[in-house]
Amino acid sequence: MLHFRASIVLKELIQTSPKRLFFDFIRNKNTLANGYYFSAAHPDDKLSNLKAVFNGRSLIKPFAGRRFMCIKTEGAIEPSEAEKKDETAADKRRKAGILPSLEDLLFYSIAEGQERIPAHKFITALKATGLRTGDPRLKECMDMLKITLKSTSDGVMLDRHLFKKCVQSNIVLLTQAFRKKFVIPDFQSFSSHIDTLYDKGRKLSGGLVADYIPQLAKFSPDLWAVSLCTVDGQRHTVGDTKMPFCLQSCVKPLKYAIAVHDHGTEYVHQFIGKEPSGLRFNKLFLNEDDRPHNPMVNAGAIVCTSLIKQGAGNAEKFDYMMNFLKKMAGNEYVGFSNATFQSERESGDRNFAIGYYLKEKKCFPDGTDMTAVLDLYFQLCSIEVTCESASVMAATLANGGFCPITGERVLSPEAVRNTLSLMHSCGMYDFSGQFAFHVGLPAKSGVSGGILLVVPNVMGIMCWSPPLDKLGNSVRGIQFCTDLVSLFNFHNYDNLRHFAKKLDPRREGGDQRQYTFGPMDYESLQKELALKDTVWTKVSPTECNEDSSTTVVYRMDSVGDGN
Repeated sequence: MLHFRASIVLKELIQTSPKRLFFDFIRNKNTLANGYYFSAAHPDDKLSNLKAVFNGRSLIKPFAGRRFMCIKTEGAIEPSEAEKKDETAADKRRKAGILPSLEDLLFYSIAEGQERIPAHKFITALKATGLRTGDPRLKECMDMLKITLKSTSDGVMLDRHLFKKCVQSNIVLLTQAFRKKFVIPDFQSFSSHIDTLYDKGRKLSGGLVADYIPQLAKFSPDLWAVSLCTVDGQRHTVGDTKMPFCLQSCVKPLKYAIAVHDHGTEYVHQFIGKEPSGLRFNKLFLNEDDRPHNPMVNAGAIVCTSLIKQGAGNAEKFDYMMNFLKKMAGNEYVGFSNATFQSERESGDRNFAIGYYLKEKKCFPDGTDMTAVLDLYFQLCSIEVTCESASVMAATLANGGFCPITGERVLSPEAVRNTLSLMHSCGMYDFSGQFAFHVGLPAKSGVSGGILLVVPNVMGIMCWSPPLDKLGNSVRGIQFCTDLVSLFNFHNYDNLRHFAKKLDPRREGGDQRQYTFGPMDYESLQKELALKDTVWTKVSPTECNEDSSTTVVYRMDSVGDGN
């Protein structure tokens, strides 16, 4: 493969903005060393003539009759023997033609004209996109980077060849990140807004830490954390995000989602309704069919617990739930607080009363051991997470049941849709209507101070602060969610026509994000970057007054104001 030298030219070519005239690039080509012109491969494997035309004038005429990745000018350095021998799987996939490799494009976009780059520069640029070095999808890349740096003389610098060796296993994901193809293109700017909202929430006072469960009363009222994870796996955290806390009622939508995933909607709703109750979450009250109103109140959550892995013992059921939640969290922290479980059971008279009432009304499946169900109910409420791991759970719901950082399908689309619907209408206790009105997003709160918030197709967020308002919701969490939707157009109905415009973090430079479904493969992304992003368009051969028998002609469109 040809060794690229003209990093400046390549960078200019792949990053040319549609607002900048191609002529601006061409007229400066003489000042750039070792310029390269792309050649084109015809579908019949014969080299085609490539011609760039600008306002009807031919600009580039590469050599013909040979197949190259690029045509080089004088002074370019030939590849070393080691590089010639190192033919990767990606190299084999690419046939000679007009397209440079994604690895080369990525290297030159980071190197900014240098022959080598320090590894920390790559890591810093990676984190700016929102990806983490610990992302499971980047494990091969990070492992190879560590091995490669040990083999270098200084343990710091990477040339193009070594860089390519490190990134080739994850090149599509990395290219999408650096080319701002993720759901939040300008992630650094978005993160700074989140930090500002966090700081505003930190200044709030008021609310009381829940004390009816003794273990919860031990948390400091000053704790405050926000974590988010987008559907592309971009991460941002601020505050006490590594402090474990119990899910409490935030486990209810997750438990319901698993029940629907396992049994289907029809079966689950033979035992549980779908309507908001309009009553306190722990009321001894059923609907007109003698069923709990919904799975987000205690009565409905207790019945939902009885549907998990029916016929198995509590130990097997608990392991099943833990494993499921870990998959939703991308194998990040999911633990258990035995102290909270014991505390809940000892102070759970109201829930025992609800359990016996449900048993009297025959709300459980046949053969259910009500006291065993209550034990499991208390255990599931005592499952611990951090803000960071819980944000990945929320992002799995936002991503239609696929965990963003592992790519694994965890929940069925049916389970996700039903869960988000009920979170939207019933998830915030007696504040559910107000929250749907002002925030307009699915959410679930818990008395430990957590709020699990889902922005469908965009991200999941976990806010946590123990002080609660009189309805049992986190004071700081409610304020953060309200401020978030006041700033960004995340409310379900913010995007109606003729509405006042809010910030849309899904846009870049005023252009609407183009959604793609499923991961992009190497070749399609390579073509998009080499052709679409530089505004190459195929034109009719007749426009150039040339013999069109074997000629493929491209034109760099003249757009923008030329400034």
